[in-house]
Amino acid sequence: MENNFPKIPLILSAIFFIFFCSAFVFLYREINDNNQKAEQGTIVWQTEAHQRDEIKSLNRSIQMIAGDRALLETHFAKSSDIVPFLDTIEKLAPEAGAKAEVDSVNVPADNTGLTVGLKVSGSFGAIYKFLTLLENSPYELDFLLIDIHKLTVPNMPGKNIQDSKWEAVFKIQLLSFIP
Repeated sequence: MENNFPKIPLILSAIFFIFFCSAFVFLYREINDNNQKAEQGTIVWQTEAHQRDEIKSLNRSIQMIAGDRALLETHFAKSSDIVPFLDTIEKLAPEAGAKAEVDSVNVPADNTGLTVGLKVSGSFGAIYKFLTLLENSPYELDFLLIDIHKLTVPNMPGKNIQDSKWEAVFKIQLLSFIP
């Protein structure tokens, strides 16, 4: 019996089949590699987009609290802001009806805070109100010395006790001082 079946087309078909199968496997692997790279790229892109959104959110938050930040910074006196701080203290005295003058200003070597000596004169109520205004000022103050005494004035008939003069010496330390 003779084999009538042609072998050349079978071998060519087998070669084409193996070629296309290997091409299919090669392309399938390439597609999978590209998909993995695309997924990694998407993850990186999403991470960066999320970080950009967080940065924008932080910038908006900073802009929203800019006023509060400025208010907070007024609670601290920098070494360049000593004069405005002293002016603020001296401006409190007329509000209380007293007269105040700064006697001394000292910055200790250990930078624990700015020490200010004040001399205040006026009625007892005015001095007390000035002390209350100092305590309620936006600065963190520590009162190192408070000496309040009545000035001796000769007794005059018709002179009211409320008109008597008092004098106070304050030594305060500005704890919220940034050297």
